[in-house]
Amino acid sequence: MSDTQWTILCESFGWTDLASDERLGTNNARAQERGWLLPELRTRLGGFSKAELAERFESMGLPYAPITRPESLFEDPHLQASGGLARVTVPADGSCAGQAVDTQVPLLPMTLDGERLPLRNGPPALGADTRKVLASVGYSDADIDSLYAAGIVDGVGWTTPL
Repeated sequence: MSDTQWTILCESFGWTDLASDERLGTNNARAQERGWLLPELRTRLGGFSKAELAERFESMGLPYAPITRPESLFEDPHLQASGGLARVTVPADGSCAGQAVDTQVPLLPMTLDGERLPLRNGPPALGADTRKVLASVGYSDADIDSLYAAGIVDGVGWTTPL
C-alpha cells in the first residue's frame, strides 16, 4: 500500500507503534520487513470478522479485496456491479445427465477503451474439437481415423491414453 494508505490504516486502528516505526516509513521499507510485518498484521487483524474489516476499509477509502473461494465469485457484489460475470451455456454431456447447464463465468479483470472484454466463446461440447486438436499436433486424417477405429478416442474425447 502507498505511504498515505499506510498512515490511514495505522491511524484508524490506533497502531501508533507501527506508524512511528522507522523500519516501516516507506512502501519499499515495508516490503523488506514482510517477514515479521505480515504475521504481526495477521495477529492484529485476526480478531475482526471479514465483514467488519470490509466495512472499516470501505469507510477509510482503502482498496481491499477479500480472499474467497472460487465458487464465491458468483455472489461478489463488485463483480456483479462491474459486469465481471458472463452467462454461458455448458453443452450437455455425461456429467450433467444429458442436460445443458446455464451458468456464469468470471471475465478477465481488464478493460480496453473502457469496455470489459466479452466472453468470446463458450466451452465446446465434450469431444467436439478432438479431430481439430489432433490435427493441430500433426496427426493426419488417416491417423485420426485409426485412433477412432481403435477406440483410443471416441465422440466425446479420449478413452485411453495414447
